[in-house]
Amino acid sequence: MTGKKAAVLVAGSWGTALAVVLAENGCSVTLWSRNAEQVNEINDNRTNSRYLPDIILPERLAATTDIEAAVREADLILFAAPSSAMREVAAQAAPYIRKSALCVHAAKGFEQVTLKRMSSVLAEELQRAEEEIVVISGPSHAEEVVRQCPTTVVVASQSQHAAEKAQDFFINSYFRVYTNPDVIGVEVAAAIKNIIALGAGLSDGLGFGDNAKAALLTRGLAEIGRLGSAMGANMLTFAGLAGVGDLIVTCTSSHSRNWRAGSMLAKGMALDEVLRQMGMVVEGVRTTQAAYALAKHYDVQMPITEQLYAVLFEGKPPKTAVEDLMGRGRTHESGEVAKDWGPH
Repeated sequence: MTGKKAAVLVAGSWGTALAVVLAENGCSVTLWSRNAEQVNEINDNRTNSRYLPDIILPERLAATTDIEAAVREADLILFAAPSSAMREVAAQAAPYIRKSALCVHAAKGFEQVTLKRMSSVLAEELQRAEEEIVVISGPSHAEEVVRQCPTTVVVASQSQHAAEKAQDFFINSYFRVYTNPDVIGVEVAAAIKNIIALGAGLSDGLGFGDNAKAALLTRGLAEIGRLGSAMGANMLTFAGLAGVGDLIVTCTSSHSRNWRAGSMLAKGMALDEVLRQMGMVVEGVRTTQAAYALAKHYDVQMPITEQLYAVLFEGKPPKTAVEDLMGRGRTHESGEVAKDWGPH
C-alpha cells in the first residue's frame, strides 16, 4: 500500500494500533483527535502514552485536530470512534471525504437511541449505500497488535470488492485478514461479546473459577447467536474469528476493558466510579442497554444480558445475579442448541 493515504478517526488505543499497521504497510497515515495535547505528543514525541504507553509510533504516522486535513485526500477512512460518538464524527468528516475513498469502521457497539448497527449509522451520515461500508473485527488487543504479536481478524462487507480492498490495506506478516460477507453477524458478535466479557469479569472478581467462566462463555455465545439470527446474521459467523474468537480473547484477558470493569464491579465498586477509574470507554456498559432493548424488540431470550442490565442499572448485587442465572428453570441442552444453531 505504499503511496496510499489513510485517515484514522479517532486516536484511541484501537485506532492508534490500526494506524500503526497501516503505516507499517506503507501508507501515509493521519490520526485525527480533538485533543491538541494528544496531537502534539504524537507529532513531537512519536508516542500516545495515555492509550499505548511505551510504544514508539512510525514516522509515516502524523496527527491533526483538523478533520478536513485528515480525510480530504485519504484513500481509506478508518472510523475508530466509540459507538456513542460515531454519528457525530462521521457527520463532521462527511463533507470532506472523496467518493472513491474506502470507508471502514472498527467500533463494537450499537447506537444507543436508534439501536442501529455502526455500518447503518455510517451509511446514513456519509450518504453511501450500506453495502459499501466495511467493518473490521476479531480477537485483537491493541496492546498486542502494536507489538506485532500474531493477530487474525475479519473484514466484512456486502461488497466483496470493498472487503478485498480493506484486506489489502491491512494484511501483513503478523496481521492476517480474512474477508466475510456477513456484516450483521460480525457487528452483532463484536457488540454482544463485550457484555459477556463484563460478566466474565464479574465471575472472576467473585472468585467463581474456570468452570463458571467456561459456562458463561458458552451460554454467552448462544445469546450472541440468538440475537444475531433474529437480526438476519449467518450463524456460521459466530463460530469464527468475529464470534467465538473475539469472545474468548475479550473474556479471558486483563487487556480487556470490559473484563476489568466487570472485575471492579464484583469488588463492590459503583459503576460511575469504575468508569471514572478506567478513564476510557467501556463499550459493554452502553451495549448492555442497547442489547436489553433489542432482545425485547426481537423477542429473544438473553438471560445473561438481562442479569447484567440489572447489575449495571438496577443495583442488583453481582453475586445474586449469578445465583439467579444458575437457578433458572431446567432445560435440555441439545434442544436449545438445535433451536439456536440449527437450520433457520
